Parts: sequence; structure tokens; C-alpha cells
Amino acid sequence: MKIQSCCSASRGSHDKDSTKINPQGTYLSSKSNHLRHDEDLVQLPGGEFLMGTNENIGYPKDGEGPIRKVHVKPFAMDRYSVTNRQFKEFIDETGYVTEAEKFGWSFVFHLLVSENVEKRVTKFVRETPWWFVVEGANWKQPEGPGSTIENWLNHPVVHVSWNDAMAYCNWSGKRLPTEAEWEYAARGGMVSKRYPWGNELKLKGEHQCNIWQGKFPDNNTAKDGYRSTAPVDSYSPNGFGLYNVSGNVWEWCADWFNNKHPKTEIIMNPTGPEEGMAKVMKGGSYLCHKSYCNRYRVAARTANTPDSSTGNIGFRCAADIQD
Repeated sequence: MKIQSCCSASRGSHDKDSTKINPQGTYLSSKSNHLRHDEDLVQLPGGEFLMGTNENIGYPKDGEGPIRKVHVKPFAMDRYSVTNRQFKEFIDETGYVTEAEKFGWSFVFHLLVSENVEKRVTKFVRETPWWFVVEGANWKQPEGPGSTIENWLNHPVVHVSWNDAMAYCNWSGKRLPTEAEWEYAARGGMVSKRYPWGNELKLKGEHQCNIWQGKFPDNNTAKDGYRSTAPVDSYSPNGFGLYNVSGNVWEWCADWFNNKHPKTEIIMNPTGPEEGMAKVMKGGSYLCHKSYCNRYRVAARTANTPDSSTGNIGFRCAADIQD
């Protein structure tokens, strides 16, 4: 399976052993008995909801449709994406080394690198040349050498692979949400709406999310207030109290990606295929724009290999509700 998307860039590692790291089901359990940052968790009742979309605005090849009835059991979801501050706490305590650090590079959007960094860039993604291969880019140097998270501690951590997100989850006593859980939570109780707040991109003329403003990929007017990531508590929360489930950063889900869905009257607690080459990502990012990557809608989805990392991929955690 070849993953190519304007939304993010793939490290292109399709080795069987490296992409099938966790068997289906195993990733839903946590290794830590201590739940960290539980104050961020919002308990959700679960139940039946309409997942996906039949709108022409969607991407049929992504498997956004058809609309299907899905039931999820009660669970808890983080109110915010995992922040740089929280991820630093994890790193400081465990000494974990992210995959971007091991590889020695990660993907950075071309407008975000400094002149000094750009001079040293020798590789980019041919199909999406706005993605630079930047040596030394990682979670603590998100725009390459010389950049820092010092003033971005309340921003979502980026340059984290699916495997990195899993490591954090195991440390925190949480887990990654399934795609169905993620979409149920992002809808905030609304039925078949395009965005978490309704069908219109703006409410009373006000921006509701951090996406591209201007002409992609060379002119970002930042009229929504941000040219890169925004703090995790920016804008208004959805009906369930979750922030930034549209735009800002793509968020990893637990499921392997597939664009086909079970044809049953109600799909109960789906967890995706048993194996695959790429993991589901939801929510869109600050680089999404209707002219090119209209994937900041709730039903939209994309995927990337579990070892891939870019400057617009993060995650938020979920947890089981104990009886």
C-alpha cells in the first residue's frame, strides 16, 4: 500500500516487520496502572451514531462513506491533544527516543523552516514538494535545528509517529482511540454535521478552527490567527467539551486503515482491520484547505505508516471507563 497525501508525508517504510508492530486488540490495553493527566479526560456515554458521510464534498476513495450506523461503548477521551509539556514529561521520566530522532530527520512544511535550515535541505517529497526532509527535525525542534518548543509548551506535540504515540499511551495508562470513538467524540452529539459546530465553516463570521488561510501551498494569510500549530485550548470546544478536533494537527487512531466498511445494520464497537500497512488519522491540520485537502471535516480521514512523522501530526488519548 503506497501512502501519498497532501495532508502528510510518509517515511515510506513498508517493511513487513516494522509496520505490523502490534497485533489487533493488543494496542487497546495499557502497560501502566497509573493514569496520568486524568483531569483532561471527558467521560462519554457512547451509544449509536451515524458515522461517515454521503456528501459529494467528501473523498470516496478515502472510505468516508457510506453513512453507517455505529455503536460505541462508553469511554473517556482527552479534552485536548497531547501537548509538548506533557510529552516532555514522558520523555524526561522514561528517556524514550522518538522515531524521528532515531532516523535523524522528519518532514517539515517548506514555509516553516528558517533560511539557514532551508540552505541545508537536499530532499523533499516529489509528489508533494512542500514537504522538506529536514535533518534534526523532531518533537523538540519542530521546525528543524535552531527551533524550540520553549514558548510552545501548550501547543500539540508534533513529529510523533504512531509508535511514539503508543509508547506515550502505555506510559500514561491510556490508549489511542479507535476511529469510531474518535469520530463519535468529535461530533459532540451532533448528527451528520460537516464540522463539530455545524455545517458552516464560520460561526457569525468567526473562525472555529486552525486551517490554511490563503492560496495553498505558498501564501498563508493566517487570518485565523496561526500559521502553524495553535495552543490546544484555542477556539471553542464542541458539544462534548473537546477542543480542536477540526484542524490544528492530524491525530493518530488505533485502527489500521481500510476504505471498505462492514455491511451490517449496526456496526458494534469497530476496531478496524486485523492488519495493514497504514494507521488511520483524523481531524485535519493547519495545512488543510478546501482547494486541495478538504479533510478538516468530521467524516474525513487519511492514513500514514506507523513510523512516519511530520510537523502536522499529533494525537490525543482515550481510556476505558472502569465499572
